[in-house]
Amino acid sequence: MLKSSKYLIVILTVFILILTVGCSKENNQNDEKINSDNKVVTEKEKKANDNKTAVVEKSDTLKVYYANEDGTKLVSEVKVKEVPGEDKYTTVMKKLIAGTHEKGAVSIIPKGTRLRSVRVEKNIAYVDFSNDLVKKFNGGSTGEIMLVGSIVDTLTEFPEVKAVQILIEGKKVDTIAGHMDTSEPLKRFNDIIKN
Repeated sequence: MLKSSKYLIVILTVFILILTVGCSKENNQNDEKINSDNKVVTEKEKKANDNKTAVVEKSDTLKVYYANEDGTKLVSEVKVKEVPGEDKYTTVMKKLIAGTHEKGAVSIIPKGTRLRSVRVEKNIAYVDFSNDLVKKFNGGSTGEIMLVGSIVDTLTEFPEVKAVQILIEGKKVDTIAGHMDTSEPLKRFNDIIKN
């Protein structure tokens, strides 16, 4: 009887150990996800990656919108990233400010304008320019639509960006040139894109 009790205790102990190890593995599997590269990523790593700034990947192509030659429509240019590790929103805004040499497209951002920052929060891109955007802009109502449209449509090419708030020296402005309200976030200008 004593011998069979020992076997029973050993069997119960082994059973409890197997059960404990099995539950532990199941909990670890719930904390892990498989990413697109088939690597196991823990929830902590996933959250850390989600909080990183959106960085341009080598394969990304970025669209930048400029005015057409007669200033009535926006035309897109596909630009491939050139700045390794740079935030993709900053990259496209710098390319927009730098201008274009493509036939059929004209740079609309005034020379001397600097990008102060760009960030995306809750699907709104906040893009902050130097005061030169307002001071040096000399277009009329159509020019202002092309200017604002080029900024908004370039940033809303990213699916996570639903609207764009233009800032000057860190502050909201009512208008760039007096013809258009820029005090609130603006949605994509699909009607002025040339197909």
